[in-house]
Amino acid sequence: MTTSLEQSTPALAQDDPEVAVLEVARRAREASRALATATRATKDAALRALADALVAATDRVLAANAEDVARGRAGGMSEGLLDRLALTPERVVAIADALRELAALPDPVGEVVRGSTLPNGLRLRQVRVPMGVVGMIYEARPNVTVDAAGLALKSGNAVVLRGGSAAASSNATIVDVLAEALGAQGLPRDLVQSVDAWGRPGGVALMHARGLVDVLVPRGGADLIATVVREATVPVIETGVGNCHLYVDASADLADALPILLNAKTQRVGVCNAVETLLVHRDVADAFLPSALAALGQAGVTVHADAATLAHAPQGVATVPATEADWGTEYLSLDLAVRVVDDLDAAIDHVRRWSTGHTEAILTRDLGASERFVAEVDAAAVIVNASTRFTDGGQFGLGAEIGISTQKLHARGPMGLAELTTTKWVVHGDGHVRP
Repeated sequence: MTTSLEQSTPALAQDDPEVAVLEVARRAREASRALATATRATKDAALRALADALVAATDRVLAANAEDVARGRAGGMSEGLLDRLALTPERVVAIADALRELAALPDPVGEVVRGSTLPNGLRLRQVRVPMGVVGMIYEARPNVTVDAAGLALKSGNAVVLRGGSAAASSNATIVDVLAEALGAQGLPRDLVQSVDAWGRPGGVALMHARGLVDVLVPRGGADLIATVVREATVPVIETGVGNCHLYVDASADLADALPILLNAKTQRVGVCNAVETLLVHRDVADAFLPSALAALGQAGVTVHADAATLAHAPQGVATVPATEADWGTEYLSLDLAVRVVDDLDAAIDHVRRWSTGHTEAILTRDLGASERFVAEVDAAAVIVNASTRFTDGGQFGLGAEIGISTQKLHARGPMGLAELTTTKWVVHGDGHVRP
């Protein structure tokens, strides 16, 4: 039986990976020129066509995805990662709808960031322009294949994808569907390409394609991100691990705190904005922890608890004593580290020590406490009285996101269309020469 992955393996797959991937990148750079002068109407029509093509190919995509899920389950993949990997008809529709939402957003290309006329009469404008070729290296997330393609297209870029072996069949089929739809719209199929056929050596070659790939975005686990940051010669926008904290302050509305906690931990566990550590002010531990731990237990959560938390655990709740390692763990599963802290200072100290700089949240009715938390906690997103699950490009109104940056240069937080552009200075003179 021929799998969907084998059907879509390019003819170059038997060539040297470095040579083959550099050729893919060269074709992507050439294809990106077609978008340099493309109007918003052209790009938006293409995005809607991609969405329609995905929905029309639902059966084909789901069949390929079933191959990936079966391999993952047979290989012992965790339930959280299987959830990231799995597609359903509803998820395909949601992914397609995200493309349509992108089409409705303003085009960042050509936006004037600032401008002025100098005393000598030179007219200056700093305008947004595409990066050119964007590379993506990611794991077990076939929706990212579509998000990256859509964001790249709208922002005027070509994209080269390395999606990993876990989602190989899904990604190969999705890339084929998108490329076919682009061709039908009169745009180069090479605007969306994958290097999955060359495996890990292909990913390494993509990291080294400096001069052909303008920026590389890794999205996945800590090991993948660290490898890309360490090995790449292409400029990297680092997306980070999500060891996210939720702090329940002494003045928190405890009626709101429980549903926020459950949403942040259990709504979808295998995502980077799920909460991994709960901190509770000592003054409300008696009132909050028994009901919170019981609710977490009913949701199937295993609590990694410090001694003060264990003392509040009701009968039947799955608990294990927390170790030092728990405070630094991104579980991506139904596990939660819980600690009782003496005060706001202790909560901030804990977060500052263990945070990965992704999303941190405080529940409080004390304006001073919220302002201190916002000012002193160093993260891409700091949330007051809401779930950490809102740190997301779609939830922020950015459309789909290509990742959530935890670094501080160029982009930070959910990266949407504007973050996939750079700027160009346009200078108009009238025979000016520099004195």
